[in-house]
Amino acid sequence: MSLPLRRAAVLLLAAACTPSTAPAPAPAAPPANHVARGTITPARYVPPPARGARVRPEACLPGEPFAAPSALAEEAVAALDAGARERALACADEALRLSPRMVPALTARGAALAALDRLDEARLAFARALAVDPDEPEALLGAAELHVRRLGSARDALEAGLEYAVRGVRSATRPPRKDKDLAARLELVAGMAENDLGRSHLALAHLERALAVRPKDPDALYERGVALFELCRFGDARRAFERALAIAPDDPWAIHQLGLVAERTGEGRRAAALLARARSLAPDDFKDELAVDAGAFRAEVEAAVAALPAAEREALKLAPVEIQDLPDTEDLTAVEPPLSPSILGLYRGPPADEACTEADGPRCRSIVFYRKNLLRFARDRAELTEQVRVTLLHELGHLHGESDDELRDRGLE
Repeated sequence: MSLPLRRAAVLLLAAACTPSTAPAPAPAAPPANHVARGTITPARYVPPPARGARVRPEACLPGEPFAAPSALAEEAVAALDAGARERALACADEALRLSPRMVPALTARGAALAALDRLDEARLAFARALAVDPDEPEALLGAAELHVRRLGSARDALEAGLEYAVRGVRSATRPPRKDKDLAARLELVAGMAENDLGRSHLALAHLERALAVRPKDPDALYERGVALFELCRFGDARRAFERALAIAPDDPWAIHQLGLVAERTGEGRRAAALLARARSLAPDDFKDELAVDAGAFRAEVEAAVAALPAAEREALKLAPVEIQDLPDTEDLTAVEPPLSPSILGLYRGPPADEACTEADGPRCRSIVFYRKNLLRFARDRAELTEQVRVTLLHELGHLHGESDDELRDRGLE
């Protein structure tokens, strides 16, 4: 192209890029099947982007082209509250393009990614926020909830979430913040973590503090009920679950737990009705109990024993195997804090290398399998077979003097 033509092309391009001062045309009526979302732009043909071209994201606040990062971060939070997860992420990202170290935007981004099930990215977003401000309580709440509610199947995730929550409580309660409601939400997550870690005696204090500020929070009421149930305080647990259900009548988890309380207190018919209702409300969470009768269950246990090495079968002569439907309250409360009513098995007595005492009785050692708990835990017959095997090895470990921590390290939790 000649020099004059190139100059002409540049002038035409500059003219095309100059905003017009003429009024914009009126928006065209959307087609009949159009669902309006936000501002309707004037009707015009927009060619598709060329292959490999970057598409500029839609503005978070189209009516405010110079919106401040703080306004964009607030819009991200509002979008999350409205359930608009993709929009929340877009608004947070736009805020971060303007202010990459803005902690509220990083926190909103983490929450949006978690809501979209992009959990690894969410973890990084919260890590970035806490790298900038390690004591920001909203970011600590987001990180705690991610680790406890979404990643909580791993013990390390629960421990990390607990640390975030406890640090967040300290930050939220000291000047200049002093945000009691935020602190209560963090206490709830700490209580959830302690419950899931099997430390309900520690969970209870967190949950009591949460309920002192948020007395009608159904999650806090439910978690307190779980802690009380795990501590074998069945009457108190019943009242906690009933309070939770007065606020959220169709919560399948509270209904299920109330059914377990009824079962423990001998109300078999009510327990069956409550457990069935929980299954109907949340069939993916609560499966039908495996149809394995007492004889078939005993055969599973006998097969696990027969598969042991000869030395372990010999050791079992010291601790005969028993089968019960559910644990006895006396066994659960024989230690402090009490054992969980949901335990799959139990070793009674001192280790093999310690002598029995008169207080131990004539049969001072035994290994007990709890049929109903195992049938509820296992999703199918193959998993039942595996859990019976693991339970047997776990209790044999106690016979040999191993602690729960040592057994966990061997994969026999």
